[in-house]
Amino acid sequence: MRIAVGGIHTECSTYSPVLMTVEDFRVLRGGDLLASDYFGFLKADGVEHLPLLHARAVPGGPISRVAYAAFKTEFLDRLKAALPLEGLYLAMHGAMNVEAMDDAEGDWIAAARSVVGPDCVIAASYDLHGNVSQRIVDQLDIFAAYRTAPHIDVRETMVRAWSLLVDTLRSGTRPGVAWAPVPVLWPGERTSSEDEPARRLYKALSAIDQREGILDANLMIGYVWADEPRATACAVVTATDKQAAVTAAEEIALSYWNARDHFVFGPVTGPLDAMLDIVVNASTAPVILADSGDNPTGGGVGDRADVLRALLARGFEGALVAGITDPPAVAACFAAGKGARIGLRIGAALDVSSSPVKIEAEVLFLDDPGPAAERQAVISTAGMTVVLAARRRPYHNIADFERLGLDPKSVRVLVVKSGYLSPELAPIANPNLMALTGGVVNQDIEGLVSNRRARPIFPFDRNFEYEPHVRLSARWQD
Repeated sequence: MRIAVGGIHTECSTYSPVLMTVEDFRVLRGGDLLASDYFGFLKADGVEHLPLLHARAVPGGPISRVAYAAFKTEFLDRLKAALPLEGLYLAMHGAMNVEAMDDAEGDWIAAARSVVGPDCVIAASYDLHGNVSQRIVDQLDIFAAYRTAPHIDVRETMVRAWSLLVDTLRSGTRPGVAWAPVPVLWPGERTSSEDEPARRLYKALSAIDQREGILDANLMIGYVWADEPRATACAVVTATDKQAAVTAAEEIALSYWNARDHFVFGPVTGPLDAMLDIVVNASTAPVILADSGDNPTGGGVGDRADVLRALLARGFEGALVAGITDPPAVAACFAAGKGARIGLRIGAALDVSSSPVKIEAEVLFLDDPGPAAERQAVISTAGMTVVLAARRRPYHNIADFERLGLDPKSVRVLVVKSGYLSPELAPIANPNLMALTGGVVNQDIEGLVSNRRARPIFPFDRNFEYEPHVRLSARWQD
């Protein structure tokens, strides 16, 4: 069996003024794709694995039209060269936005379908924060999405989609996809699968999988920071029995709708000043404070210095701020050298809607892995340590700190640009606080500009009724 593999994976806030370019993506091509840990499960017997292109980036702003066209063209050229195919596996995210384009995944997957033809089985894996559309569903035979947030089942989900594809080709029984939009848009920070009611809703999916005729049941939270018509939660079911799929999709959709008023933030959450009051009075450590509005893993720019400014104003000492994206400041640190004392203007390097902070700092550490865009600098100012990055990136893994000679467990307070904490940072938080800060992924959901979303939708609108309406893939309506 000839099965091709590829895709594009990122998440884009339409509120960000910073376009993503080709350079923002890590691209795997050909043999490098098969050799990567990310796709290390592609080892099915009796399958000829045909790697195409997979592009993945830290979430950010919309993708430039030029960058998207370059990736799409190369992907389709590789796909055409791989024909004929029995199957195609697409590892997607689902919340991609391209400038001047709606439903970018719909465009990508439809283009793939036009190349491989109607007989090829297409499977896709998604992030549960992806947005789904009828155009997407109409191209697919198999759909599987993450069931955890924080996402600790990425590989498991990819294996689910891949295994269903291989099993389908071996059995000759082609499944179909049914979906039911749910007019609710909450952020991931309110819908973590570690907290109720999301924990209960996601736990129920595995039992639905066991029903006769059901292969894979999914609850999509959707992506709230995309002001586009397709942005919504939904239930998506892969099945071999249409009626069973309809029943399951209705049940999942209604369960989410009925729980809509009960989603709350998991950690202690509040305005920045209120969270800093807790930090100042804390007798435990490390307190981990999440700067939620500028979280790069949610699409934030990552260059805001609001929390640093507030800490400086309070004369706070003992904080590790990791990190702030500021290419000019990193370049200045490298020009000055380790041990130098220099004046720096920190923040607002990419998004000028925020304000920079002017400081005097000592350069403590320089990390130079090669490309200038990958450089990092560690500085000290006013009794605090600050990590600066030349590229937008999170600091969510212990290894991120160890590389810089830092120990996040030893500081009084650790400030990270995050929403819910990563699986590595959450266990050391003592306690975990989340500040409702400004930025292009801020948590003031009802205050977001909403010019293009389908309405009504909760919580932007509250006084309306809903009944699930299940829609089948066009490929499953014959």
